[in-house]
Amino acid sequence: MQAFIAPFRRTAVLASVAAASMMFGQAAVAQTFSDDQRHQIEAIIKDYLISHPDVMDDIMAAMDKHQKEADAEKQRATIIQNKATIFSSPHQVVLGNPQGNVTMVEFFDYNCGFCKRALSDMMTLLKTDPDLKFVLKEFPVLGEGSVEAAHVAVAARMQDSSGKKYIDFHQKLLGGRGPADKAHALAAAKEAGFDMGRLEKDMASDEVKTTIDENLKLADTLGVSGTPSYVVGSELLVGAVGLDELREKIAAERK
Repeated sequence: MQAFIAPFRRTAVLASVAAASMMFGQAAVAQTFSDDQRHQIEAIIKDYLISHPDVMDDIMAAMDKHQKEADAEKQRATIIQNKATIFSSPHQVVLGNPQGNVTMVEFFDYNCGFCKRALSDMMTLLKTDPDLKFVLKEFPVLGEGSVEAAHVAVAARMQDSSGKKYIDFHQKLLGGRGPADKAHALAAAKEAGFDMGRLEKDMASDEVKTTIDENLKLADTLGVSGTPSYVVGSELLVGAVGLDELREKIAAERK
């Protein structure tokens, strides 16, 4: 570990010195520093940083904080720019209270183990929070089986605008054993009481392609790289963060 830290710090020192050089280079016109004076100042900075390597921890922490803040601000701006598609697209599943005062959006894949684990979080939120609107967006990125399952899921949504049958189907497929694919998805839909003839017909419709394409494009725009991922307000949460954190974000958004 020390062998890694030393060169890392040396790199950071050089970066700091380079930044200092640029700063003093820009100030040279106004301050009329000579080349010799500028070199002396750079040498003093370099010697100080090398003599006090612990300073680099503070520098790197500040740089990391600044980068995270910049990333978060960019993310918020992206969410705001795409809020209509994120929260109110006609091509999405709406569960809970459609008029809820907070909307939580989840990107998921039926073959995602973490999504399976997070299913209970969603169900608990729906049962305990009457003012929550919960949106599901199919994000099939884990193979052909996931794509097939997503096609069935979109067709199921088309047949059940209330979401009552859909949630039953969703639990059976996401909570079931074995990999999700067309066969497993159709079995779950049949068990949930869907019209299978209409389902097969709807699976071939343009709506299915439109829905999945929209979700994939939106995920790419937001920088969603894995499942599950959630959007609450202007914040993106990546991963199965757990029920407590989801509740915290919902409460913060209500404030």
